[in-house]
Amino acid sequence: MIAYVTVGADDIARAKRFYSAFLPALGYELEEGPEGLSYALPVQPGQSSALPDFYVKPPFDGRPASAGNGAMTAFEARSQQQVRDLHAAALAAGGSDEGRPGFRDSYGPRFYVGYLRDPQGNKIALFSCNPDEPGRDG
Repeated sequence: MIAYVTVGADDIARAKRFYSAFLPALGYELEEGPEGLSYALPVQPGQSSALPDFYVKPPFDGRPASAGNGAMTAFEARSQQQVRDLHAAALAAGGSDEGRPGFRDSYGPRFYVGYLRDPQGNKIALFSCNPDEPGRDG
């Protein structure tokens, strides 16, 4: 189980605008501190934490943040419509399009995905595999 993902950001305010455009809709709550942004799923009483957490922070080594080549973080949405809505919201909040929402031939018939880059260049996927929705083949 992945416990957390951290991406670097030089401009925390820009990163906050981008990630807050879609993570709260996926159930993540934001805690902001001097070390950056912490997005976590709420913990229900008597349950262990829901993972993974997602952190946005300036790099610890003090050097400029850079996106990892080949690295990507994917967030699961509830529906194809939510993928489209959150992709649009993230673009409006300073992200850049890396692949419009839709089906991809190289993945399963129900894998509906949109790709983005955050303002720092980190690659993000928003996807849905909802079995109650039509797949690629109708």
